[in-house]
Amino acid sequence: MKPALSEKDRTIPSGWWEFNQGDALSQAISVQLQPWWERIFGYYLLKIGDLSAEIDTSGCKISQHINVGRFGANLMLQADADALPFSCNSIDAVLLSHNLEFTADPHHVVREAYRVLRSDGYLLLTGINPFSVVGILRYWPALQQRYPWQGRFFSTSRVKDWLHLVGFEVLSEKRFFCSTMLGKEYRDNAVQQWLERYLNYFASSYIIVARKRELPLTPIKPKWQLNTGFSQQVKGVSARERSNNI
Repeated sequence: MKPALSEKDRTIPSGWWEFNQGDALSQAISVQLQPWWERIFGYYLLKIGDLSAEIDTSGCKISQHINVGRFGANLMLQADADALPFSCNSIDAVLLSHNLEFTADPHHVVREAYRVLRSDGYLLLTGINPFSVVGILRYWPALQQRYPWQGRFFSTSRVKDWLHLVGFEVLSEKRFFCSTMLGKEYRDNAVQQWLERYLNYFASSYIIVARKRELPLTPIKPKWQLNTGFSQQVKGVSARERSNNI
């Protein structure tokens, strides 16, 4: 297994238009996120990365949606995903859409998301499934300079290990979008629907939903026992005094 930390500079996509079938993929992500938006409440939703900023989150009940990235068109703040300009425990939900693939230190990105989230806050994360046709095609040299094959693909089990390590509880994992992403257009036909239903383990993308958990520290009072020679001597004297009185 290759280490997650990389010293190679990777070009971050500035929008879904740089992907083949990027519009279809972003719409599929929005569909997968919709059931979760009905459960998440709060004041601040942080959308980290240029791709996350373009995801439709109009169904989210959180009032303030903050777009943070580097080169996107509809950003509110310019910042790196591993150096967020927010205080600890200040955000109710974080969206990381296809961000870990194009960052040098995905571990630190996950830790930053944990830092800014409130206790019981939600992290919604999407990425490319390496056990898919798209994942296999990354070994084709002709595609290695195109998106999404410029990035590194991490399995869901590996990402979940990172989440558990920093303190997240994984609530859900799902694979979707059965496409090779080679053509410019995505065709939602009967074949695609059959693949989505029966072979979704090998789908191109996945979504992981996790929640920040902080276990309260319960102080335990120590039971001090004073077993010194002086205390034993005092007990002996008091016992002799009782015997003399009798």
